[in-house]
Amino acid sequence: MMVSHATRKVYLKWARWIGTFLAMSVICIPGLWIVLSSFRPNVEILAKPAIWIPQDLNFDHYAAIFSSDPGQGAVPVWSYFQNSLIIATTSTLIALLIGMAGGYAFARYSFKGKDTMFLGFMLSRTVPGIALSLPLFMVYARLGIIDTDFGMILIYVAMNLPFTIWLIDGFFRQVPQEMSQAAQIDGCTPWQAFWLVEFPLAKSGIASAGIFAFLTSWNEFALASQLTRSTGSKTLPVGLLDFTSEFTINWGGMCALAVIMIVPALLLTFIVQKHLVAGLTFGGVKG
Repeated sequence: MMVSHATRKVYLKWARWIGTFLAMSVICIPGLWIVLSSFRPNVEILAKPAIWIPQDLNFDHYAAIFSSDPGQGAVPVWSYFQNSLIIATTSTLIALLIGMAGGYAFARYSFKGKDTMFLGFMLSRTVPGIALSLPLFMVYARLGIIDTDFGMILIYVAMNLPFTIWLIDGFFRQVPQEMSQAAQIDGCTPWQAFWLVEFPLAKSGIASAGIFAFLTSWNEFALASQLTRSTGSKTLPVGLLDFTSEFTINWGGMCALAVIMIVPALLLTFIVQKHLVAGLTFGGVKG
């Protein structure tokens, strides 16, 4: 049976919608379950068979974790939040500054060992972070920086730097070098040509790299759980362990803290979504 071009377009359109719906369902349903569970009593969370539609929504878990009674499930949320914010923001800014210099150098200059060095940066990302936890613990113990913000910032800068350099290198390659040369012919110094001409054109890509670096640091758990001990340096993902004990898990409290952890990341992504989308499509537009 012959299918007309218009009918085929309708089928493809519906196939895209169904595929998008299924993909979004896989991504969003676990998150929706966490949000709903943070407002449900433990009886409903642990019910068998599972109760998919909540019967009773309340704020008890949020009130408990912000209370002053550890017996009720209180955790030092503000300390964890402050630690996460300081560590993620500082490590992202440092990774961006170094990554911008490194990415620009790889994109614009030729030097001995350039390809080998770039490959080395990328290969370092193939090592799982958890595999480094024991050596890092021993090195950090010798240096006396276990359980410190400085130690966590240092490791997150090292984690984010290869990916940041790779992303920013790609974005600067999309900016025609002739624009910088023309600016220098018009009287700009190399720094002015970079700051006034090249940086504005690549800023969406740099913002994208920053978002990825921040989210990586904000959500990282494996290394933080090994290298932090006290409320002075524990981050929000590590704080989730406060809801586990030898025999029980406080699922409601854990979901409430997970929601608190998710909200800033969502807000940041929403605020910079314009730059994020522009950065991710930058290469395609230029190509």
